[in-house]
Amino acid sequence: MTSLRRLAEQAEQATGLRAEIIRGVLMMSPTPRGAHAGVTRLLRNQLEAQLDNELGAFEVVSIAMPEDPNDYATPDITVLPVAFGEADDWLADPADAELVVEVVSKGNSRKDTDDMVDWYAAAGVPAYLLIDPRNGTWILHGDPRDGTYRSAVPGRYGEDITLPTLDGLTLSTSALPRYRS
Repeated sequence: MTSLRRLAEQAEQATGLRAEIIRGVLMMSPTPRGAHAGVTRLLRNQLEAQLDNELGAFEVVSIAMPEDPNDYATPDITVLPVAFGEADDWLADPADAELVVEVVSKGNSRKDTDDMVDWYAAAGVPAYLLIDPRNGTWILHGDPRDGTYRSAVPGRYGEDITLPTLDGLTLSTSALPRYRS
């Protein structure tokens, strides 16, 4: 284990903050607000109700960056084979992830909206769904190639999200909460 990974684990234990290492930079995130947790819960419930028996929607599972053993990210939701739920590992292989979902944090939006898009594409995650409760929008990134996503489908709360990588599974956004100003 590298010293940066060790530092991340120590900081997480000491502060209770969520630690991630993104492109060699240690990032700490506070506990999400209620609306953030509400969006996560509603989306996870919809995913679980529609996924086949081989896949599950896991919350706060860390994903490793294949080319850099120090880098890892912890999305709000990750769709993985259900067998991951029986593993002792804390890092999921990005090749196993079908979808990651990030809910934009009220106080740390740059990480989710800018930093993570190319990170998940470089890791080879087939689809990255970004939900933004600040303004009631979403964007589905797909088709990762050469470290970038080739497609991006934007939408607003009230419009359904169709997930091509999951056989056209559809998520409703009409009941997702927004942050209050």
